[in-house]
Amino acid sequence: MPVLYAVEGAVSQGILWGLMTLGVYLTFRILNVADMTVDGSFAAGGALSAVLIVKGFDPLFSLFFVFILGTLCGLVTGFLNTKLKIYILLASILTQIALYSINIRIMGRANTPLLGSPTMMSIFKGLTGNRLSTTTCSLIIGAIVITIIICLMYWFLGTEYGSAIRATGSNEHMVRALGVNTDTTKIVGLMISNGLVAVSGALVAQSQGYADVGMGTGTIVVGLASIIIGEVIFGSHFGLWYTLVSVIFGSIIYRIVI
Repeated sequence: MPVLYAVEGAVSQGILWGLMTLGVYLTFRILNVADMTVDGSFAAGGALSAVLIVKGFDPLFSLFFVFILGTLCGLVTGFLNTKLKIYILLASILTQIALYSINIRIMGRANTPLLGSPTMMSIFKGLTGNRLSTTTCSLIIGAIVITIIICLMYWFLGTEYGSAIRATGSNEHMVRALGVNTDTTKIVGLMISNGLVAVSGALVAQSQGYADVGMGTGTIVVGLASIIIGEVIFGSHFGLWYTLVSVIFGSIIYRIVI
């Protein structure tokens, strides 16, 4: 039984972190760039969500502002890379380091506890009459959010502009020759990626009951490891939707192994 409880906790955390993995996948595999911003945007999402919840905002509604903050993080990295011609790895590291101070300013301190404050998990647990544990509630909420995000990503990447973003990562020179502004597609890709990462940070913060300025440390490593595990074990046999799902399972397996 202790093993089963541990696995349940690992699966719930793997799903919540899986949203971050989808964001990393968007830049690492589709845009073909190494974006280190995620270490900062993950913590930024948790920090902003925690502060908004403590101030009385609805936990679910706070995710909207968290996503906007994440897109702004990606916008800064994209601007440094495309407009100021700073190499993407250095540009993302600059944004990541800057976000450390910004996250402290958002919270006003190094961490913000959510004890006694309503979260998506506690609200859902109350709706079920407290029959489900917090871990189970995190698992259910994470599964619902992940399903919605995968459907939206699959739809968007199949649109004309989404295809342009995918093509930018495959052959930037050819896409530019076809009249596509690759600077814009890069920036949009980075914005969406960091928006997803920030939302993941917010969900993790609500699940664990606090936000910490250092909670994003090593996020890029977790994301890349999850992507590689998912691709190696499940492969990419049935198209984009299968790859997106395999990335989530890679995140879950990573957490179980840990």
